[in-house]
Amino acid sequence: MSSMETKSWSNPDDVQTPDKTHAASIKLGGVTLTKANVQPGWKWSECIKPHVETESCQAGHIGVLLQGQIHVVSDDGSEITINAGEAYRLAPGHDAWVVGDEPAVNLEFSTDSKEFASWTRGEG
Repeated sequence: MSSMETKSWSNPDDVQTPDKTHAASIKLGGVTLTKANVQPGWKWSECIKPHVETESCQAGHIGVLLQGQIHVVSDDGSEITINAGEAYRLAPGHDAWVVGDEPAVNLEFSTDSKEFASWTRGEG
């Protein structure tokens, strides 16, 4: 495998389009980047739950909200509002929805290998 790689969002590896959602994923080595655009009125429990058949979202998320605002309520009752420009981490067990009339666009990262890690001293 090459030590460098580039891919375009215009040719993603996977696209999902549930109600009010467009999520495109590209894979770079052991890392998957997913760019999601969710429209005003999007709510996980209404738009995604029917496809995954769980009571709440059981995926963990690490990402950055690029545009808009999303409100998240955890199964334990805690709540957070994510604003454009903020990075976030969400544990499994939550519902979420777009706040306001602006679409929300986020970029999320997931990994399935040890290939992706923080830099350590002595590594470039």
